[in-house]
Amino acid sequence: MRLFECGSLVPGCEWHTRAEDDAEIVRRAVEHMRNTHGETVIRENMIENIKARIANESEAPVH
Repeated sequence: MRLFECGSLVPGCEWHTRAEDDAEIVRRAVEHMRNTHGETVIRENMIENIKARIANESEAPVH
């Protein structure tokens, strides 16, 4: 299982998502960025930043 925690990109945000594949995590994260953080344009560097912060759930830091 793969994990993305928005707080690793947007400090203070507690939203996170899990999925079997990175493409689904990116899709969900982009939707979250639009709906919660008001991002109207999702640039390629934002996608790359999301991808860089996706981890195997077993390797993710414990909070």
